[in-house]
Amino acid sequence: MQVYTPPLRDMRFVFNELHTDDGFGDLPAFADVTPDIVDAVLIEAAKLCDGVIAPLNLSGDEEGCHFENGVVRTPRGFKPAWDQFVAGGWNALVLPTQWGGQGLPEALGKLVDEMVCAANMSFSLYPGLTNGAIAAIDGYADDALKATYLPRMVSGEWSGTMCLTEPQCGTDLGLLRTRADPDGQGGYKVSGAKIFISAGEHDLTDNIVHLVLARLPDAPRGVKGISLFLVPKLLPDASGQWSVRNGARCTAIEHKMGIKASATCQMLFEDATGWLVGEPHRGLEAMFTMMNAERVGVGIQGLGVGEAAYQAAVWYAKDRGQGRSLSGTKSPDKPADSIIVHPDVRRMLLTMRAWNEGCRGIAGWVSRALDAEKHGQDAETRAQAADFVALMTPVVKALFTDLGLESASLAVQVYGGHGFIRESGVEQYMRDARIAMLYEGTNGIQALDLVGRKLPANMGRVLRGLFHPISAFIEDYTDAALAPFITGLKRAFEALQGATAMIAERGMRDPEEAGAAATDYLRLLGLVAMAYCFARAVKVAQARLTEGTDETAFYTAKIQTAQFFFDRLLPQATAAFLAIKAGKASTMALAEAAF
Repeated sequence: MQVYTPPLRDMRFVFNELHTDDGFGDLPAFADVTPDIVDAVLIEAAKLCDGVIAPLNLSGDEEGCHFENGVVRTPRGFKPAWDQFVAGGWNALVLPTQWGGQGLPEALGKLVDEMVCAANMSFSLYPGLTNGAIAAIDGYADDALKATYLPRMVSGEWSGTMCLTEPQCGTDLGLLRTRADPDGQGGYKVSGAKIFISAGEHDLTDNIVHLVLARLPDAPRGVKGISLFLVPKLLPDASGQWSVRNGARCTAIEHKMGIKASATCQMLFEDATGWLVGEPHRGLEAMFTMMNAERVGVGIQGLGVGEAAYQAAVWYAKDRGQGRSLSGTKSPDKPADSIIVHPDVRRMLLTMRAWNEGCRGIAGWVSRALDAEKHGQDAETRAQAADFVALMTPVVKALFTDLGLESASLAVQVYGGHGFIRESGVEQYMRDARIAMLYEGTNGIQALDLVGRKLPANMGRVLRGLFHPISAFIEDYTDAALAPFITGLKRAFEALQGATAMIAERGMRDPEEAGAAATDYLRLLGLVAMAYCFARAVKVAQARLTEGTDETAFYTAKIQTAQFFFDRLLPQATAAFLAIKAGKASTMALAEAAF
């Protein structure tokens, strides 16, 4: 059963208590964002997600999108929900005030994003892609394009897309064939086919602004010859009304495993009028502004689905009677005890809970860095924040989505056979979660980005933002009650340090060694970051309990969840280290013909 209630208390904990001394400082740009404002935003967002967006999740999955004569219609209820969403300014929560946004911190916006993703992952894609397109246009387009498109996109009147993938090229964008020819009037005629375009066509907005990667006639070969173009669905007529159909159309929508209420389109551009965004042949630089923002957003999708799956599993575990407790009957007035009494069910529920709380802690930390990167009081703080964001972006994308699928799978397992049946609602979470491991760069690509680009950059400088605070935390602790958590964190951190040195040394001699270690290294780094967040959470919770609080149950549960993580989940760090230590030999030994 889909029974999602936004976890506001834990969100407040992450925003207000967990990362207050992370080194990024209080940002003057958000001096007016008081705890009361934060609380009001979270409460109202929860109402919208719980009352409007979540009820469309199951029905949207059942109905899917409709494609007919080039027109895409979203499932019943999506258009009214979209109108209510943009009327409340939820799409513009963190967007620049210059273009009509509210300019609130990413640390708050990502919490709202989690709610929307948990309530309805398909729905979340429509504003998510638009906000990514806004970031690219705001960062690289000329003033005329910004003034024309950004106010309407920020308001939610228009939406946006990212058009990279083609039938013959996905990750390897050097194979891209879409072309853009100058039209003699300052614009370009864009022609080519794109696939897997989320929200490429739909009925939520009249106009859709496509950001399209294409090649100019004089473009050099490979990725250094790719430019970025803004191609709207509609162009203005002589009177200025946006009513002229451009040469950009949807030719089909994909029939997918999940996110069925999100229109995934095949797009054809036929001499479509467009304008250059940024410098010629430097389109990837602009597009990656959008893509990096989307990668963090996709990680939040994994967290959102994981939270929704956890809540559904808890509801069922408390409601379903089956067998008796191994320690003695717990409900003598009933024919069976609820399955939550069984150790293995508790193992699954606590695994999901710990993954969700751990990911939420990391997300809060990275979100504060996103804010500091833009609004830090000095250049050094902004640079440190940018390094940390660069390091953690592939981790957030890959780790969160891996764990989101694991949580969804565990929810199905908690339900048993009923979880395999559509009417239970939990199998949808598993189907929806799977795509997040694939788009915006598969999780294997994220791991390669981490070890191949981020670790070597500037002699490993980006690692400092993670390694230094963890090292300082381990060295500075004095509370004996924290000792078991410090011991576990220190052991995992030492494994991460050893693995980092090992990959650096081996990778210089043989790039395949780094490639073979990449996925295990990303998981190891993510586990250590999560352990650090949990250890900090325990320190805060212990202090609150010592001081005296009327929320004893919350802080006690926080410590107990952390204890489960350190006891039962963090040991995966040792396994990851041992896999890395084994090297590439067995991975690369089998002849291709033997597969």
